[in-house]
Amino acid sequence: MTPWRRTRTVEALFTVAVIAGLILAVGTAVIGVPLPLAVIPTVAHVGGMVAGYAAAVTLILVSRAPLLDRAIGTDRLTRWHAITGASTMIATVVHAVAATVAFAELTGTGAAAIGGVLALPGLGVATIGTALILGAGVCSARAVRRRLRYETWHALHLLMYVGIALAFVHALAGPDLAGRPLHQVLWTLLYTVAFGLLLRYRLLEPLVTMWRQRMRVAQVIEEGPGVTTILVAGRNVDELRAEPGQFFRWRFLTRDTWLSTHPFSLSAPPTASSLRLTVKDAGDGTRLLRGIPVGTRVLAEGPYGGMTATRRSGHGVLLIAGGVGITPMRTLFETLPPDAGPVTLLYRASTLDDLVFRQELELIAHQRGADLRYIIGRSSHPATDLGAARLHQLVPDLTHRDVYLCASERLASSIRAALEDAGVPRRRVHEERFSF
Repeated sequence: MTPWRRTRTVEALFTVAVIAGLILAVGTAVIGVPLPLAVIPTVAHVGGMVAGYAAAVTLILVSRAPLLDRAIGTDRLTRWHAITGASTMIATVVHAVAATVAFAELTGTGAAAIGGVLALPGLGVATIGTALILGAGVCSARAVRRRLRYETWHALHLLMYVGIALAFVHALAGPDLAGRPLHQVLWTLLYTVAFGLLLRYRLLEPLVTMWRQRMRVAQVIEEGPGVTTILVAGRNVDELRAEPGQFFRWRFLTRDTWLSTHPFSLSAPPTASSLRLTVKDAGDGTRLLRGIPVGTRVLAEGPYGGMTATRRSGHGVLLIAGGVGITPMRTLFETLPPDAGPVTLLYRASTLDDLVFRQELELIAHQRGADLRYIIGRSSHPATDLGAARLHQLVPDLTHRDVYLCASERLASSIRAALEDAGVPRRRVHEERFSF
């Protein structure tokens, strides 16, 4: 089975599993409703089960388990995580409102009824959990998130996991699962897997890596205006099995930077003792990295991402980079195997001074006989247009090639549209998006 087919198989199986579990969750809720079915109680039951199931899937999607991460891609998993997270919040609200209305119809309204609701098994902690889930959801809304520092948003977002754990207690004691041992065991196993993956790959794995590899900043190099390369050295770095095109989430353990993690691609092929990343100033967090002291201990989570050479399914490769997006493209440009066919790198920059790794790229192009093209100038100028016609002009066999893309979202979006107009199959366009 080819890597591309294996990727699609894992993605398809995971999607089928999610849909099957959702159907089972809804079925469990409906079966648990006393007959004759009442509309509001049914909505309450179904909403609760869907919220609980979506919450577990949300945790699995963001666990960064290697099987899913490499086969489906970090960016796609993150987008799915956002969808299931929103679904969890909507279903939670529907469940809470419908359950309260249904209970009020049975017992009357007022303070006594509210006290009776909160006295139900596990409902006190579920109420706290619901508040945490909704609070994290509000903070993740784009309009709110833009006003928050990344560290603040991340801390608030983590509260959603606490809320999900608290709501789990209520789910086990609720009417859909209470008195049904098999369903309780299956539900517990689902959450054990979800939280187990989360703790394994988000907490324990980075700590083990920090202890085993003992990575520290070995060198800091100013590449150009606002662009800095950081060389990180350690022990047995090859044990991480990082591949060109992948990225790590980096945490530099100084007083000013230890709270922040940044997703940066490798900007050179990994070695047995070092990893290299290149950073562009994009805010307070990244600007601090320009002065990071040599010797600083580094916590690296990863490697992540599936934008590697194994994704190829055509003959020939086109690499398209915009600005600092050259970092993963530079590693692929150097390491793509000989059987990849002809290789072309299109590097888009506003000025010649904005080109990063120029000498390295030209040496690589010379050594492997690859085609290197600089596209310099404003994106609005006809001479720097990268529409379908221009791409065909630059790469006549474009439709037969795999395309790897890393650029700003605005440039990447226009290039995606141009590639589609040019007739490049979507399965041959490979990228990792760090913003959603």
